[in-house]
Amino acid sequence: MANPGVLTKGALVEGRSFVVETYGCQMNAHDTERISGLLLEAGYVQALAGSEPDLVVFNTCAVRENADNKLYGNLSFLAPRKKSDPNFQIAVGGCMAQKDQESIIKRAPYVDVVFGTHNIGSLPILLERARIEEASQVEIKESLEHFPSTLPARRHSAFSGWVSVSVGCNNTCTFCIVPALRGIEKDRSESDILNEVKAVVDSGAIEITLLGQNVNAYGVDFGDRGAFAKLLRKCGEISGLERVRFMSPHPRDFTDDVISAMAQTPNVMPHLHMPLQSGSDQILQAMRRSYRRDRYLGIIEKVRESIPKATITTDIIVGFPGESDADFQATLDLVKEAKFLAAYTFQYSKRPGTPAATMPNQISSEVMKERYDALHLLQQEISHEVNNEVVGTEQEILVADYEGRRDGGKARMTGRTKDFRLAHFAIDEKNPPRPGDAIISKITKASPNFIVADEAPISIRKTRGGDASAARSKEVGSTAIMVGMPTLSQLKARS
Repeated sequence: MANPGVLTKGALVEGRSFVVETYGCQMNAHDTERISGLLLEAGYVQALAGSEPDLVVFNTCAVRENADNKLYGNLSFLAPRKKSDPNFQIAVGGCMAQKDQESIIKRAPYVDVVFGTHNIGSLPILLERARIEEASQVEIKESLEHFPSTLPARRHSAFSGWVSVSVGCNNTCTFCIVPALRGIEKDRSESDILNEVKAVVDSGAIEITLLGQNVNAYGVDFGDRGAFAKLLRKCGEISGLERVRFMSPHPRDFTDDVISAMAQTPNVMPHLHMPLQSGSDQILQAMRRSYRRDRYLGIIEKVRESIPKATITTDIIVGFPGESDADFQATLDLVKEAKFLAAYTFQYSKRPGTPAATMPNQISSEVMKERYDALHLLQQEISHEVNNEVVGTEQEILVADYEGRRDGGKARMTGRTKDFRLAHFAIDEKNPPRPGDAIISKITKASPNFIVADEAPISIRKTRGGDASAARSKEVGSTAIMVGMPTLSQLKARS
C-alpha cells in the first residue's frame, strides 16, 4: 500500500534538491526525518553543500517568541530567490504552522505550502498542487491523519535513532502551547514500537532514544500505568541495542517501576532528563505542573539510590508571571540541592492562547534577565563540579558524527558518555575511530559544559553503528547537507 502523500517518482520532481531547516525539540527533529523520507521517496534528493536547493522546508517551533522571529527573518531572506526563480519552492510546517495557519501566507505570500503537525504525509502532494495551480496551499488538520512513524524516514544518524512512543500531551501547563498544537496523547502499541526499534537496530543503529511529549505517561491510552517500565525492559532484550535513552518524562507520572527498569536493564543509560520548571511550590501551582518540590526531589533521591552514578539534567523557566524574589530563591536552592549535570534554562516567553499570557504580575525583561544570569552562573559552577567528579576515570564514549566547536584543526573528536556528558577526546590521526564506534578514554580535565581526554583512546571498539556510519558516508558523500541540521546559515554565508 502506498504511503499517504507520497508521489510516484517521475520527471516532475526527480532530481529536485531539498533542505529542511528544523527548529525546536527532538520531536521536531524526528518529524524532519519523516519529512525527508517522504521527499526522498517522492524523487527529491538531498541538497549538496555549496548548491542552491530547489526546495526549502521549515519545520517550526511555537514554544518561544524568537522562533517566530527566526522563521520570518529566514523567509524574508529567501524572498528574492523566490521572485527570481518561480520553480523554487518554500514550505512551512510544524507547530507554528499549526498555530498560525493562513496568517503565514498573509505575512509571506510567496510561501508555497503550509502544513501542520497532523498531516506531514501530505507534503509531497501539496507541493505538487502548488506547482500546478501556481497558488499557495494551506492544509491544517485538527487531528492526526497517520502516526508519523508509519511514514518513510531518512534518519539523520546511521547509528543513533529516535523512536516515538506517543504523540500529543494531556497536560494543561499554563505556559505551554504544545497540547493545543500536537493534540491529546495518542499511544502506539508496544508491538509497533518494538518492531520499529528492531528495524532501526537492524539497519545499524546501536543507540535509541524513545520520544514523547510526556514519555513516561505512555500507556494512558490503554490503561496501563506500568507500560513504560515494561517497554524499557523489552528494549533491554533487543540484540545489538547498546544504549537506550528517553525524553522527556513528567514528574507527575514518574513511577518507581521506571526507576527499577532503568537500574536493572543494562542498556538503559544512567541519565535522566527530568524537567523541573520552577523550584517554588507557588509557581509550580500557577504553572499547573501537578507536583511540588518535595515530590521532585524525592524522585531524584530514589534514582540516585538505585543508580548511584546517574546524572540528572533538567529544564527551568525563570520570570514566570508572579515569580517573586522568594520564588526565584527557592529555585536556586533546589538547583543547589539537586546538583544537575546541566539545566536548560529559559526566560519565560508569553505565548498567545495560553493561560499564563494573560496572568497578572508579568515580570519585566530586566528582572527576568537578571534572574536568568544568576541561575546560569550558579548552574555553571555546579556543572563544573559535577564534571570534575569523573576526572581521572576511564569513560566509554560513543563517537559522534559531528564536530565540537573546538575540534576543527585539532586531532580530537567528540562524543557522549553513557551518562550523557559531552566529551572531547584526543585521537591517533593514524588510527581514528569512526562515528558510531565506542572508545575508552581517560578523562583529564573538565569544564562546565564538557569533559576532555587529552590522550589517545585506551581502546577503540568497532561497532555495527560505526559500520553503518561508514556505509552512509560512502552513500551520500561528504558534501550532503544532512537533515535536521541548520542549513540556511550555509546559504547566507554565500550571499
